[in-house]
Amino acid sequence: MDESVVVIGNTSDSPFAIDIAHYFDQIVDISDIIALKDFQNTEFCPRFISDENDLENVGSYLRGKTVIIASTSCSEGRNAMAMRNMIIARAAKDNGAEEVVLLEPDLFYSCQDRGPCEEHSFFQVERSPKDRKKFDGQPFTALLNAQLLKLSGVDRVFTVHNHSASTQELFKDHLSGKFHNLVPHDLFAHYLVNSDIVDSSKIVLCAPDKGAAPFVDMVKTELDINNPRVLKMDKSRSGERSISMEPSHASEIRIEDVKDKDVVVFDDMVRTGTTIVECCKQIKEYGARKIIFCVTHFHSSPESREKLSSPYVDEIVTTNTIPAILNRDTQGRLRKKITVLKLEILIVRNIQKTLDLDASTNDEADPYSVDMSSKNPRWRKEMGRSWNKNYR
Repeated sequence: MDESVVVIGNTSDSPFAIDIAHYFDQIVDISDIIALKDFQNTEFCPRFISDENDLENVGSYLRGKTVIIASTSCSEGRNAMAMRNMIIARAAKDNGAEEVVLLEPDLFYSCQDRGPCEEHSFFQVERSPKDRKKFDGQPFTALLNAQLLKLSGVDRVFTVHNHSASTQELFKDHLSGKFHNLVPHDLFAHYLVNSDIVDSSKIVLCAPDKGAAPFVDMVKTELDINNPRVLKMDKSRSGERSISMEPSHASEIRIEDVKDKDVVVFDDMVRTGTTIVECCKQIKEYGARKIIFCVTHFHSSPESREKLSSPYVDEIVTTNTIPAILNRDTQGRLRKKITVLKLEILIVRNIQKTLDLDASTNDEADPYSVDMSSKNPRWRKEMGRSWNKNYR
């Protein structure tokens, strides 16, 4: 463990923060580093724990330290967590921290990346009244979040697969370039090749819309198999829950070419499942042997669970950027076909390299750990693979 680094969470029992600290080889429990207290009036007042008899380092206990706040949404809610992060960051700075790093895999408020006025967009392009009307009355919250984090003392942000180019650029602007968006294309590629989820000789990659196409191209480049073909789809939306979809002219193959193939559909996030189910339905109707949906951010809700339980989706591979998906009750019926790749190893490796820290994780090990319900038919094979790899 690099002793200049201190890892904490924004809740004392955060499994994600605990795992991040573990992969940094931090021996001290996160709850022994910071006390996350509330006053009687419910106001949050965190306190970094120090030697009560030390009167020489008052206000400088964290001098020379890099404090990493591992932040995920939980039962407290995203709004409360955002405020807690800012107060913890200020506590670190007020007690001498040299650098405060916010690790937030699912970046809060990043979807609110525009506002109602023409200047309420990072790219400063001319926007029609019709486009701006969609944001009428709303705040430009992604910008506010970046400004408040900087003001509170956050020097650097790590996130995972942020979909908004506008949000990414405004964070880079406000943090002097210290914004790092970790896209897990290599993680998904590694799992596809090293598990039995697909037949690598039959694989086709699919982008369900234009937004997912760059991610799919990154996965294709990373895959260590014979040049998988890519099917690209175009989507048009006629309502909040109504879409139509057809193969794109930019697609490498026709939709007819998916017959008897293992098709892997990629996206950055899922909230309702409407787009993915429609895409998978069309692919299945053209004779695909198997369809796997790979998604980074899984917002589990009754609607998404119901839609993705569709027979058109054979398996789901996601990550734990939103840790609630690890809960079997949250997975619901999907536990029979869902695999969660836990990102902590990948994230710690990237932070260590970016901050030029002594590496505590083995680059030869898998960049993730696998969480799978015993209800999943592949569970025994997956657990056997892990056992053989770790204990041979």
